[in-house]
Parts: sequence; C-alpha cells; structure tokens
Amino acid sequence: MELTPNFCLDVPEGFDDSDAETGVHPMARKLFPATTAAEAFKKAHEWVREQKIRLSDVSWDFFHDEDEPYCLSIYFTFELDPEET
Repeated sequence: MELTPNFCLDVPEGFDDSDAETGVHPMARKLFPATTAAEAFKKAHEWVREQKIRLSDVSWDFFHDEDEPYCLSIYFTFELDPEET
C-alpha cells in the first residue's frame, strides 16, 4: 500500500505508541447521509463491498431540518495485504 502524505497523521515529537497492548490503532470514519435509514444502509453496503476494510463499529445520527437527516457512520480499519505487512 502506497502512503499518501495527505493521509498521514502528525504526532508530537517524542510520541511513543510502541506498546502493543495500549498503542494507537488508526481508524477511519465515513458518513452515509440519506433520506431514510434503509437508504443509508444501502449506500454503506455498496461502498463497503468495494473496499478492503475491516468494519469496527457503526453509529446513527438524525439531523433535524436537513435534506438527508439519517446518517449512518461506519468506523473501520484498512486491511493490508499480508505481503505488505
């Protein structure tokens, strides 16, 4: 997997997360706003099946007075090819 500098996380100098048990585990979040809950799930399903990710968690929000008030958030980690790790 090629790293893109725009997707890197800056950490303070001297930051140490080398402890395997308590170390930092990068996670991403993607939002799926929709007009219905079913539509949000559909959008998420279509996106997830095309990605190499491991789904970690989901959450719901409802935004009053918005065109797409239902919002499904998925939290995930990227699955690296075993040969690249």
